Amino acid sequence: MTEEMTEPMPEKWPDWLPLRQALRGRTPYGAPQVEASARLNTNENPYPLPKDVAAAMENAISNVLSNLNRYPDRDALELRRALVGYINKHLLSQDSSKKLDLDESNVWPANGSNEVLQSILLAFGESVAGFTPSYSMHPILTEAVGKSFKAVPLKADFTPDLEVLKGFLATKKPSIFFLTTPNNPTGRSIALSEVRAIAEGVASQGGLLIVDEAYGEFSDQPSAITLIDEFPSVVVVRTMSKAFAFAGARLGYAIARRQVIDALQLVRLPYHLSALTQTAALAAISQSDLLLAEVAQIKQDRDQLANALKGLGLEVVPSDANFILFGGFDSIPAIKGWSSAQLWRSLLDRGVLVRDVGIPGTLRVTVGTTEENASFLNSLRSVLGA
Repeated sequence: MTEEMTEPMPEKWPDWLPLRQALRGRTPYGAPQVEASARLNTNENPYPLPKDVAAAMENAISNVLSNLNRYPDRDALELRRALVGYINKHLLSQDSSKKLDLDESNVWPANGSNEVLQSILLAFGESVAGFTPSYSMHPILTEAVGKSFKAVPLKADFTPDLEVLKGFLATKKPSIFFLTTPNNPTGRSIALSEVRAIAEGVASQGGLLIVDEAYGEFSDQPSAITLIDEFPSVVVVRTMSKAFAFAGARLGYAIARRQVIDALQLVRLPYHLSALTQTAALAAISQSDLLLAEVAQIKQDRDQLANALKGLGLEVVPSDANFILFGGFDSIPAIKGWSSAQLWRSLLDRGVLVRDVGIPGTLRVTVGTTEENASFLNSLRSVLGA
């Protein structure tokens, strides 16, 4: 069950349907949606919204219901200002030496970070590249808009080889280069010094570096937002889906130079962000301190889960996200020679749904609640005979 696996498509599309040739062999992106007592496969925040946050949203939304006959604020200015306040308070405070003068012109929100990524691809360049393995939506979105994606392999430990990248950039000169940190599905972060080196290399060839920080709140590394003053070609993409327990509401945003944000307006749909989404997001941002307290708990649980997996003899990739990639099946007699799909199925048979991300000999597990983590570990112990 890989990242792209979903419902089967027709074996042959009808002749009367003028579907683009590049899409005919494709299936929609999506994780398997099957019944399980512990669903640890889509990197959601395991905790429901705190009651105070939910109450704040309900109150705010009730105030806009009588105006739903009117279009929302097309430019989402109030939300953009609130996001700037959040960025300054929580994302830039880690580095007091960086005093960026951000305002609403530097931020653009959309329906999840995937809409932001798609808009970037629609607005800029033709040549697109990025590391692999990484977030599978980068090449999917690239191909969906009619462009080709070139992959730069990570090293065996899932870290970038900057010398290999240097040669690639000089030869291919991509207009857009995707960099995910913490990376999905590996969980590894890239140090800001390396991000800076990559930004310099991409900029030297006239390209944009898109730093996808969907899991940034779970990392102790400083954000690449601090590089925007130095490199106008750096665009940082964030989401409220993970840290804010907001996956069902869909809110992502880009942080960049004003010229980049202005260019994104050329391809955005009119009134793309509903009044309900804007209002709910504003209420959530106002409660960011409370929501980020849950992030601290998830990080603690992640580290405990990683140690438990190591204790079972499995290999664990260091994670700065809210999930863990683990492997080393052949070091355990009970599953020696097993494929990822075999272990995935054995866990699902015990009521635990994790993710096969297509890296042979590995699986990815989302950090869940205390009960879900215990269920996963108990099921794994059962499979391993531990």
